[in-house]
Amino acid sequence: MKWKFPKLPWNWIRLGFGIAFLVALGVTWSRWWPPLSTWIDNTMNAQRAKAVAGGEPADDGHNHAPAAGASAVLSLDLSPQAMRNLGLTSDWLRPVELTTYHRSITVPAVVVPKPGRSEVIVTSPLNGIVTHVHAVTGESVAPGDLLFEIRLTYEDLVESQTQYLKTISELEVENREIVRLEQATQSGAISGKSLLERRYAKEKLEALIKSQREGLRLHGLSDRQIDAIGVDGKLLGELKVVAPDIDTHGKDEELRLSQIPIHTAAFIVPDPQASEKQEPEKRLVIADLQVHKGQSVVAGEKLCSLSDFAQLFIEGKAFEQNASDLSQALNKNWTASAVFPDSGGQKTLNGLKLVFVGNSIDPASRTLSFFVELPNEVVRDETNSESQRFISWKYRVGQRLEIMVPVEQWEDQIVLPVDAVVKDGADWFVFQQNGTHFDRVPVHVQHRDQASVVIANDGSIFPGDIVAMKSAHQMQMAVKNKSGGAVDPHAGHNH
Repeated sequence: MKWKFPKLPWNWIRLGFGIAFLVALGVTWSRWWPPLSTWIDNTMNAQRAKAVAGGEPADDGHNHAPAAGASAVLSLDLSPQAMRNLGLTSDWLRPVELTTYHRSITVPAVVVPKPGRSEVIVTSPLNGIVTHVHAVTGESVAPGDLLFEIRLTYEDLVESQTQYLKTISELEVENREIVRLEQATQSGAISGKSLLERRYAKEKLEALIKSQREGLRLHGLSDRQIDAIGVDGKLLGELKVVAPDIDTHGKDEELRLSQIPIHTAAFIVPDPQASEKQEPEKRLVIADLQVHKGQSVVAGEKLCSLSDFAQLFIEGKAFEQNASDLSQALNKNWTASAVFPDSGGQKTLNGLKLVFVGNSIDPASRTLSFFVELPNEVVRDETNSESQRFISWKYRVGQRLEIMVPVEQWEDQIVLPVDAVVKDGADWFVFQQNGTHFDRVPVHVQHRDQASVVIANDGSIFPGDIVAMKSAHQMQMAVKNKSGGAVDPHAGHNH
């Protein structure tokens, strides 16, 4: 019997050929994939160029052949050195993401101090003569640092201390007399009436001392200082004025006399062994020092002013029709952005909290004031050879800027930095990274402000595409140079 080859179903034959074809594609992919990828890229670029051009131009009888070297270029090859020159590091080559965008209004603003917090006026509590000045204008001091020494000439305080010391002496005499009379009364030599009269006199002196102590407290003396007058029997005649603490208040912090230990402002040196977990050191800057050694001062006269610029306000001036927008941003806890002019362009500070909106309209300018918190930071902290410390703050009172306040929220938007897009005629472009080169992709800009642009999510670019987030203008100029520059409108015409 003759053997015959079994017949296989046609489906199995096609399946076998399919598997063999896929295996062949996998083995030879390095040969056919690069040409195919290049062909796909060129086809897509041609379609984009056709969409940008808006179709073929009508025939006007001229030869519209492009000039030499002026062929359209839709992609740009950049060397690693060129990418570094353009600042296209990994921080500026990021995938496109859908984010929430806040449409904002931009209004002029100025940095202002916090009322009652940013400035402290140091005055002389009593009349006297300045015997020593321990600080200089511009120096940084801490609460409790000695600023001035004043020799008291305040007659009322001297008289009050004298009367208080006299009353204490009289009370001591009465106490000794009462002790003597008690012994004499027990022996029957003296009647009890004399002892009773002395006790009444003692109670009167104690009441007088109590009132005199209250009077000395009103002059600024503490209980310990008042007790020291009675113990030592000496009047307090030297006043030491120290830097106050803005957050706390006490008599000893305003009026310190000679017995209280203090430290001089000019010899405060930071402790390098201090723990980093400690609270930030409060630093006050002497902004206006108006007295000198030997000068006579009266109670309430200004000695200097101290500035604390760690926390400031930004005062914005919006139009009255923006009042509802400001109230909405305040109620929804939206944060503002401050745009500061800088020698290198503009610096934007985001995430600033709106504090409050004014309740009145300026009758002259017809503007509405609102306030934003501005945390400050020290940019210079140096101590000179005389142990005087000087600091400089980054933001200064009176500095002008622009404040951006959100008035509307858009969800799921493609938001890019303003330097990521470039305009050429009626078109906007971004540069999408594709391997070793960047493709110029036309996009539709829905909204644009000083810092950001909102790109329509219409398929021009997709979330996940890597786009150059800066230097779009320089890359556009490179594309034009590569194309041979702007085309002469009569180039290639045969007249």
